[in-house]
Amino acid sequence: MVNIEINGIPIQARDGAMVIEAADEAGIVIPRFCYHRKLSIAANCRMCLVEVEKAPKPLPACATPVTDGMVVYTRSEKALEAQKGVMEFLLINHPLDCPICDQGGECELQDMAMGFGKDASRYTEPKRVVPDKDLGPLIATDMTRCIHCTRCVRFGREIAGIMELGATGRGEHVEIGTYVERTVSSEMSGNVIDLCPVGALTSKPYRYTGRPWENQQAFAVAPHDCVGSNTIIETRRGRVMRVLPQENEAINETWISDRDRFAYTAVHGETRLEHPMIKQGDEWKEVDWPTALEYAVEGIRRVSDSAGAAQIGAWVSPSSTLEELYLAQKLMRSLGSHNIDHRLRQLDFRDQDIAPAAPVLGCTLAELETRDAVLLIGSFTRKDQPLAANRLRKAAAGGASIMSVSTLDYDFTFDLAERIVASPTGVVRELAGIARALLDISGTAAPEGLAVLLENLDVRDTHLAIAKHLHAAEQGSVLIGVHAMGQGELAELRALANLIARVSGTALGYLPDGANSTGAWLAGAVPHRLPGGAASAGRDVGNMINDGLRACFLLGVEPEFDTAQPARARAAIEAADFVVAMNS
Repeated sequence: MVNIEINGIPIQARDGAMVIEAADEAGIVIPRFCYHRKLSIAANCRMCLVEVEKAPKPLPACATPVTDGMVVYTRSEKALEAQKGVMEFLLINHPLDCPICDQGGECELQDMAMGFGKDASRYTEPKRVVPDKDLGPLIATDMTRCIHCTRCVRFGREIAGIMELGATGRGEHVEIGTYVERTVSSEMSGNVIDLCPVGALTSKPYRYTGRPWENQQAFAVAPHDCVGSNTIIETRRGRVMRVLPQENEAINETWISDRDRFAYTAVHGETRLEHPMIKQGDEWKEVDWPTALEYAVEGIRRVSDSAGAAQIGAWVSPSSTLEELYLAQKLMRSLGSHNIDHRLRQLDFRDQDIAPAAPVLGCTLAELETRDAVLLIGSFTRKDQPLAANRLRKAAAGGASIMSVSTLDYDFTFDLAERIVASPTGVVRELAGIARALLDISGTAAPEGLAVLLENLDVRDTHLAIAKHLHAAEQGSVLIGVHAMGQGELAELRALANLIARVSGTALGYLPDGANSTGAWLAGAVPHRLPGGAASAGRDVGNMINDGLRACFLLGVEPEFDTAQPARARAAIEAADFVVAMNS
């Protein structure tokens, strides 16, 4: 720690910290545009100029490291004159769009202009005009407003891992864009909307729909993957207007994925149901709730009386809430049936009785970025869990060995130390090769139950390299992903993954499907376990699909899109005598 003084206040600052970081920690406000604590330092905007004692001229607080005994003034005449000069310079070419700009009311430039700007401009020359860019259906551009802070450029390169935006030209002719016109494709591209300190990058779905002070805010958890990103839902008069990230360093930091940000546009879609409906003949008829509930009760009762409770089942979404999942299993079991399952994309259920209480990550999400080695099995985190991919990207940037065994050659946003692409029937054999190499390195005997899988193997150099990375790791993880859960030999896959983790001393974890798979296990939304873990005897979703049901509940499920066997699932539903779909 070093001792410095800012505006006459003695402060202890971290050695190597920048002046702006020390000031932020002490609660001293320094204006800025290009600086963001999650991005690298660019010192582009110069808005954070401060006076440093014995320095010949004002220095940028974001790029000036603290030194012991340093004396800094952020509100002195010299500092204010520099900040106001920069503000005037930035406003030279900026259009007076505030009345129609979507950033109005939450614009950093607007706020800074109030504090450091003048009420009239001395500039009389023609202003620069920059053509807008077409970045796709999600991000609107007004590039004449751009002040070249490069936050969006640095975000793509450093956080998203895809450098889609860059700067071309020199001086006042600099333009931010994609160079070759194309749509941005990053799963986290919408975060540049929050990062932009002016109105150059705004949300297309939210464009011209309202002002921030008109909206009410509520905190929520994103329902699209198992990360559980914290979000802010903004509504006006009962209508969802937009979704923003809620900062939580332990989970999503300050980011959210594009599907978390923009999926709300479907909430008020024209095709959503607004009233209960029952099917009479080949036609759907809108009815009130008492009629619909009575119709459902009578239909289930007929099936129960004629075929028995064993012919009633429930398929529930792993993204359902804990309350929905608990009530769904309670309803089924009160009917006398244990046929409830959320594992819709799973094919192999042979090892379910020895499965853990719930699929967990094996470490905290923040700890992923401190791992020395990570083996991903059937996981494409960039698409499946973009915020987890961001953590792994930081681990890779820090020197961690990230490795993958999958059935497709996935395009990750970080470099892999080793990669194995196998056929769907070859994944187990590839894992067996890694396990065999680990057993040989550690001098451990193969467990009796897996001896057959580990015999007569061709241990290749890639197997050996992965084994060495995991064995040498002080903190490692073996993660089973969404796509692995659809393997026909899932029992063998999980047994081998468990062996690899145990022999290498790494943590075994899951990146499961849906937003609440863990909650579904704990709430008893599985056929073989009650809430709390007691055993029960029911039919898994594979059995229900292949052997059929007479009546079925669908909770947030569309069989054609949400199951591992879409054609068979649809056929099973169409063959059922009675189906209750709770969906919108």
